[in-house]
Amino acid sequence: MVTRRLPGPVEEQAAREFDARLNADDHPFSATELADALRTADALLPTVTDRLTAQVLGAEPLKARIIANYGVGFNHIDTGAAKARGLVVTNTPDVLTDDTADDAMLLMLMVARRAGEGERQVRAGAWTGWGPTHMLGTRVSGKTLGLIGLGRIGRAVAHRARHGFGMRVIFHDPYPPAPAVVAELGAEPRASVDEVLREADFVSLHSPATPETRHLMDARRLGLMKRGAFLINNARGDIVDEAALVAALKRGTIAGAGLDVFEREPAVSPELLQMEHVVLLPHLGSATHESRVAMGLRALDNLKTFFAGAPPRDRVA
Repeated sequence: MVTRRLPGPVEEQAAREFDARLNADDHPFSATELADALRTADALLPTVTDRLTAQVLGAEPLKARIIANYGVGFNHIDTGAAKARGLVVTNTPDVLTDDTADDAMLLMLMVARRAGEGERQVRAGAWTGWGPTHMLGTRVSGKTLGLIGLGRIGRAVAHRARHGFGMRVIFHDPYPPAPAVVAELGAEPRASVDEVLREADFVSLHSPATPETRHLMDARRLGLMKRGAFLINNARGDIVDEAALVAALKRGTIAGAGLDVFEREPAVSPELLQMEHVVLLPHLGSATHESRVAMGLRALDNLKTFFAGAPPRDRVA
């Protein structure tokens, strides 16, 4: 069972290699539909919009043996409950790294140079021409970028920032990569998230969504950032306490934010929608033809490997 419409090449391959049930109208599955899929299909291929809670995973009788998630993040799946039921869970890492890193840089550039605000002004017919003080933004080149997390995507952002924009890169990661990798990136480690926040001009979040990282960026931590600093998040929405972010932006605690993910998406705090110093994108991190096809093919590879009796390479539970 495939829970959402996937790019054509993926659906075509799924139909060739499996008895695939596709979602022709692309409607988000309800909890009842997800439970029915687990009762009637050998495998489930869900996406980040599917909340696979312990209650859903408790479906009886359970026929499914594997959940091949379409996406690298899997915080929408109760992996403990899946494991307890004997369900294998896989994800699709690696293939979306570059596009998601590009998206983080896009957010950084847009919010620093007021690109969203300027584009709206032109479309509204409100632009009256060039002026020396019109819509002055903030330079990105040469500034300090603070990364919270230096996994695959964090490292790709560090490379772009350092080599493309001459930025100084600092980071905190409780499980950092090997010293040789850090040295090659030219990134400087910090002992805590707080140290990064105090020092960075731009803070970009690249942590997984776990119980430990929920609201990692709360009111206290937002208060540690420089008043001229910007927060960038295209990791997972619940890493940021959205209400605290709104309050910090209203008070001028930080200069702005670039967000591709939201705490209760697709819902967005109404206050954010009214703020010109905030860039809002609709979860576009991996939204290229190349990435979305590669993600689907990777999920199918995990399924083929599993049903061939071998361990799937992207098993997460």
